[in-house]
Amino acid sequence: MMNETLRQRLQDGVLVLTLNQPPVNALGNTLRKALVQAIETAQADPQVRAIVLHGAGRGFSAGADITEFGQPREFPWVGDVCTIIENCDKPVIAALHGMALGGGLELALGAHYRIAARGTKLGLPEVQIGLIPGGGGTQRLPRLIGAAAALDLMLSGRHASVDEAKRMGLIDRIATQDDPLEEACTWASEILAQGGIVRRTRDAQALGDSAPSLAAVEAARAGNARKARGLFAPFQILDAVKDAIEQPFEAGIQAERARFLQCVDSPQRAGLVHAFFAERRVRKAPETESSQPRPVATVGVIGGGTMGSGIAVALLDAGLQVIMVERDDASLQAGRQRVEKVYDRLIANGRMEVARKEAVLQRFTGATSYDAFAQADLVIEAVFEDMDVKKAVFGELDRICKPGAILATNTSYLDIDAIAASISRPQDVIGLHFFSPANIMKLLEIVVPAKVSADVVATGFALADKLRKVPVRAGICDGFIGNRILYVYREVASHMMEDGASPYEIDQALEEFGYAMGPFRTNDLTGGDIGYATRKRKAATRDPNARYVRIADQLCERNWLGQKTGRGWYRYPEGSRSGQHDPEVLALIDAERAERGIQPRTFSSEDILRRYMAAVINESANVLHDKIALRPLDIDVTLVHGYGFPRWRGGPMHYADTVGLDKVLADIRSFEKEDPLFWKPSPLLVELVERQASFASLNQLI
Repeated sequence: MMNETLRQRLQDGVLVLTLNQPPVNALGNTLRKALVQAIETAQADPQVRAIVLHGAGRGFSAGADITEFGQPREFPWVGDVCTIIENCDKPVIAALHGMALGGGLELALGAHYRIAARGTKLGLPEVQIGLIPGGGGTQRLPRLIGAAAALDLMLSGRHASVDEAKRMGLIDRIATQDDPLEEACTWASEILAQGGIVRRTRDAQALGDSAPSLAAVEAARAGNARKARGLFAPFQILDAVKDAIEQPFEAGIQAERARFLQCVDSPQRAGLVHAFFAERRVRKAPETESSQPRPVATVGVIGGGTMGSGIAVALLDAGLQVIMVERDDASLQAGRQRVEKVYDRLIANGRMEVARKEAVLQRFTGATSYDAFAQADLVIEAVFEDMDVKKAVFGELDRICKPGAILATNTSYLDIDAIAASISRPQDVIGLHFFSPANIMKLLEIVVPAKVSADVVATGFALADKLRKVPVRAGICDGFIGNRILYVYREVASHMMEDGASPYEIDQALEEFGYAMGPFRTNDLTGGDIGYATRKRKAATRDPNARYVRIADQLCERNWLGQKTGRGWYRYPEGSRSGQHDPEVLALIDAERAERGIQPRTFSSEDILRRYMAAVINESANVLHDKIALRPLDIDVTLVHGYGFPRWRGGPMHYADTVGLDKVLADIRSFEKEDPLFWKPSPLLVELVERQASFASLNQLI
């Protein structure tokens, strides 16, 4: 038998139910209803002796249909389906391949037995969209694999491999074929031959003695106190697992449902769902729709410093051949050591075998001459941020590299059109702006010069996918998307500091908002000399009427550059990365206020946040107005993945919608009275507010 969403086939007493809701077999209401009807019918049919759950296409199921969130809730829920499956008196085997995620894994947990093909990803990633598992996952998973292992999966949202899943008892068997259906059916016959025992997950005993299980919950709570500060869902997961330890199964299920509904109604869920979809839509650009990427197998990296070595590691991790070029043997050796150090740390932490490191490094070679790039498909320069230096590098690449090779610059600010115009093949020049550490940070700004070929841009996006990074298309301007906005919000932080707020008060307000670190703490981490160099570079073109705060320069002149020198905005005792408030910095600020004739005033946390976010939103609107970003979501993704904006707030554009564009503009108009140049409202923001009678949000308007 067959219907649109659920295929059914009965053979030798084994009923195969195949989820058929492409592309990922999302558990929408139609499919849930079909499953309930099929299980209930099978329960009453004497010809059916066992059931196999299977997924059509590329995987079992990626879970719930999140487009249904916020809609009227209809029976059956995923949890209802899981309960009906688990209560079935006939053995139910889940045959997993591709992905068994979220509600898909909960469905498998409702089954009595589980087999998975190699390559299957198993996990409960609901926390990443502000939810908890709502289909019984918080109750069944701890009972099956223990509290500590279950919390690790649910709080991280990560995917477990089949080998890990087998070790922890999440699955019973690993299939030998890519599609485990045939093996699952054979296993069903074996189970029937042995008496057809039904083994319900809710009866599993992995929680055992409650004392160590409760200790695991409290340890996870302590570990997430800072990491998940301000987040709602992680602590609901912790409480739900505690319910699983202390309460009967049915009571735990009811409590889980109540907690799930609280999460669904949370603004955090809306922000995280926005981020989830934005991170997928951002990968679509005009060039990716119109062109195919060029093949890339061998990549050259110029520079073995922190950025160059990080880029090399990211490329190696993606399976590419990498050639690093440095100016001399000593620098090349230092670059190689930086690369090896990354893998040595993984080995020390038990996350890599020595043999694996050796295999990776066989794809890594070095040279002190650009001639080594003669056959490279792509070359990425990561040299000193100076236009003349970069033009000289590109002149050499133009001479040496083969026709069709892509020449990329990692510049953070410089005009890539000018770099491209300096050589004979501007169509092959693109910006690939990595963020440090490049092997860890997810954001990759793909900066598009005027004369670049569309297939080169498409190649940048394809490379980002291969590197498992989040690509954002950006146009040419000073700082592109992220650093252009960064400059403005650092300026507003400096203004508030000079006007009366301490750097520590500003950091605290932004950290309470959800940033992992405020702007001054972040500046100490990255190094004050970077911003100092940028300010000096911009000095010649700076508007003489623009406000300029000198305090950051004064710190740099004292060599107080942050963590690397032991002092910056904060003091760092030897061996510590935890900053302490510095009375000398506060005295320096007071002296500068006095010299400027500034009478300090008090800023509340709300005052700080309103000014900071107004500056971010206003400049983001300018970035859109100038067509540097394609869409509001490109800005949201950039700020979330590259600049620490709290993901659960969705990004600055989504946040602007939640606050109300009219309120943001009113704040800017108010601040404009103090500093008309800095607080000039974005023309786009003004236009959007005027049109808001017809449209509800910025994301709708653009």
